[in-house]
Amino acid sequence: MRKETYFAHRAEDGREQPVFAHLIGTAELCALFASAFGAKEQGQLAGMAHDIGKYTDAFQRRLQGSTEHVDHSTAGAAECYKLRQPYAAFAVAGHHGGLPNGGSRGDTSDQATFLARMNRVSDGKLEPYDTWRQELTLPSAPLPQLAPSQAEGMFFTRMLYSCLVDADFLDTEEFMAGSPVPRGGGESMEILEQKLQAHIFGWFPPKGELNEQRCAILNRCIERGEAQKPGLFTLTVPTGGGKTVASLAFALRHAKAHGLRRVIYVVPYTSIIEQNAQVFRDILGAENVLEHHSGVLYDMENEADPAQIRLAKATENWDMPVVVTTAVQFFESLYACRSSKCRKLHNLANSVIIFDEAQMLPLPYLRPCVYAIAQLVKYYSVSAVLCTATQPALGPLFREFLPDKPMVELCPPHIYQSRIFRRVTFRREKMLDNRALSQKLNALPQVLCVVNLRKTAQEVFHLLDHDGAFHLSTLMYPAHRKAVLEEIKERLKHGLPCRVVSTSLIEAGVDADFPAVFREEAGLDSILQAAGRCNREGNRPAEESIVTIFQGEAPTPDLFRRNIGAGQTALAHSDRPDSPEAIARYFHELLDLTGKEGQDQDRILPLMEDPDICMPFQEVACRFRLIQSDTKTVYIPRGDGVQLAERLRQGERSRALFRALGQYAVSIHFKHFEALDRAGTLELLEDGSALLTDLSLYSEATGLTLEPESGKAFFL
Repeated sequence: MRKETYFAHRAEDGREQPVFAHLIGTAELCALFASAFGAKEQGQLAGMAHDIGKYTDAFQRRLQGSTEHVDHSTAGAAECYKLRQPYAAFAVAGHHGGLPNGGSRGDTSDQATFLARMNRVSDGKLEPYDTWRQELTLPSAPLPQLAPSQAEGMFFTRMLYSCLVDADFLDTEEFMAGSPVPRGGGESMEILEQKLQAHIFGWFPPKGELNEQRCAILNRCIERGEAQKPGLFTLTVPTGGGKTVASLAFALRHAKAHGLRRVIYVVPYTSIIEQNAQVFRDILGAENVLEHHSGVLYDMENEADPAQIRLAKATENWDMPVVVTTAVQFFESLYACRSSKCRKLHNLANSVIIFDEAQMLPLPYLRPCVYAIAQLVKYYSVSAVLCTATQPALGPLFREFLPDKPMVELCPPHIYQSRIFRRVTFRREKMLDNRALSQKLNALPQVLCVVNLRKTAQEVFHLLDHDGAFHLSTLMYPAHRKAVLEEIKERLKHGLPCRVVSTSLIEAGVDADFPAVFREEAGLDSILQAAGRCNREGNRPAEESIVTIFQGEAPTPDLFRRNIGAGQTALAHSDRPDSPEAIARYFHELLDLTGKEGQDQDRILPLMEDPDICMPFQEVACRFRLIQSDTKTVYIPRGDGVQLAERLRQGERSRALFRALGQYAVSIHFKHFEALDRAGTLELLEDGSALLTDLSLYSEATGLTLEPESGKAFFL
């Protein structure tokens, strides 16, 4: 006997939302989102089908308080599957618990794979749900025009899934709240471009030769933004050429000219994000810029600040005109299977995506990353820009995945004079042991030395003259490093003694200007990043601003062997590491040394294309982890970290707390963690969090000591 009404949700105040109303609302939103990449009908189908499984007596009992388990996702997936709509079927199947692996026809109905769940329906093991047919009819939908490739089908499914889970959440959120919830917002691309033009107005006419060159680059980017159709671009701008504003100028003009919806910046380090995001806020207004990474905190609980709430909600689906995020967040979302990661993906469509410091795309996952960019350009109306001073020679790889879209350089070298941006002179040294290196550093009043190992950094630091000596490494918690960096900048500004020895963490995104830099042999990209800290403002003659490349006393670590080898090959053929020829040779050599398999170390693309494996969403998500680490986090209760640690001890567990604690966290290898624990220097909480209890093990100069018994650190 048919019930009068089947309900999808019950609000705290007792209001009930009919399933039919929820399906209509979700379908409308899902169709709107999917229309951004030409899949409106697919979106409507997925939205209408997703909660068909709530037309059951079991689910209605669940709404009334029953604790019985109810599978409400499989029914709609089965109906889509009957219509030969596999992409919608997978999206619906995963809208509650995540996209499943496809599995095989032989999977039994008690398994969690997609085909096992289809067997569950055919075996009659699902709660009867046919009542839905009395209220609605599923719409027809043409299948997307994709290449005959399972990998492309998986990518499309994930984008459709994103539309569905965002639409489902938004419709449910509005019903539960009783009214529309403020979200998204921000101004149009036209208005943002006007703000940028107002910001740069005073730059013209440019004063001085360097500014003339920067303005030439800027004008070229604006011109190309208007003239170029959406596609794949490179922006190769010398360090100091103003690429942050120039790339934003291209993106806004391009978006305005071609009806694109947003600008997304993908950068390798949070330190770069913080600087870029602040530049964008200064130009465009804070209300238009979402900074999304682990180090930024938006207060969801402060109801008096709607702007903060709007930004916090925008981290869920990126519904903002300008988004600045990390490469880890961006690429892991594109290969994820859970709704929390995938929900934002549909908002990538019709966007300009800038990959800042593109040479830092992760080499072990280079092929999957390039494949994802190619898919966005090919099917989802994305203009992708690889932005760097050292282009990583990705042309052949993009031609493999995107043969019909050639890479277009936005700012060829003839637009500017490269000699104007030459701010340093490179010198080569043979092997310098730590003592000889420290003597050379002590002979200079202000100098930066970048080495490959933390052990080397500490040993050289202890050999420096005490006055004005500083050490930087990841054994110092972020808030400590920031404070030290501020002191370093002040000393540099006022001409005080300042000798800094650091690991590579200082090479990108740190706005410090040294008159001299020493860099241990590394990849050419790392050497050039370190060189970017020398004469950064161009206030000294290049001939007096020396970057010394040397061989350290420590054996070459396996982690750096390939990059160092490629760098040595490039330098053997060029006296100038920053020449286009040396940079091209370096990246070609590096890619050759790495090989095709080394650029996809976990065989993600072969897995996606394997004809014997059906849509392995969960397996792909498990394999695609840009940060593969056997590390544990130790929180250091110093400064504001004392109060944060006490809140953790008292049982507070919130995203806001852990984000704040991140500024007082040090990540160390498991064996070092275990050594600290055995020595009784850690307090382990029930959730696995670890607090340092012996603060004598944390040095104001060098950070965390890893061998408590001897007081000396043991490093890899």
